[in-house]
Amino acid sequence: MIGALELRQVGLSRGGRRLFAGLSLRLSAGEACTLTGANGAGKTSLLRAVAGLVATDAGEIDFGGADPAEARADGLHLAGHHDGLKPARTAREELSFWSAWSGGTADSARAAAEALELGRLLDLEVRRLSAGQRRRLALARLLAAPRPLWLLDEPLSPLDAAWRARFGEMMQTHLAGGGLILAAVHDPLPIKAKALEIVA
Repeated sequence: MIGALELRQVGLSRGGRRLFAGLSLRLSAGEACTLTGANGAGKTSLLRAVAGLVATDAGEIDFGGADPAEARADGLHLAGHHDGLKPARTAREELSFWSAWSGGTADSARAAAEALELGRLLDLEVRRLSAGQRRRLALARLLAAPRPLWLLDEPLSPLDAAWRARFGEMMQTHLAGGGLILAAVHDPLPIKAKALEIVA
């Protein structure tokens, strides 16, 4: 559904303060881009704007000609800096919920759990998982319900070196299949990516 992502002269404000203006970017299938900039520059806000959760002040966000509402409903994942997991639920319940909500199946959820080595953790409550384990559980939705555009906010931050490398392989596989990745980062991604610095 989404074969490209283009930002044309996008401007964004938050709380009455202009974050940035005139931001442009084009991503084609198979490409990734990292968003860099100081804390508060607007990296997370831009990801949320692409996802349709906040309004822009100016400019256009185009999904390769796809209908924006359909692209946002069915064509992208937003994996935020906060994992969005309910602490009292088990890891299995959370994975099942996110998979079903995003259009995945029980089989795809099991495959995602296997890929991220979550099997022995599935019956534990989320509150009992480490930060890295919670991040792996949150990222599992990307595999459980494949969608072309991944919007990632600091995806590697709580992962150890081995899992950073493993997730890098997953990102590369996603790109090789024609996917797109836009990621807000402080540390470089372990894949080839364009870079876009947000400067106020």
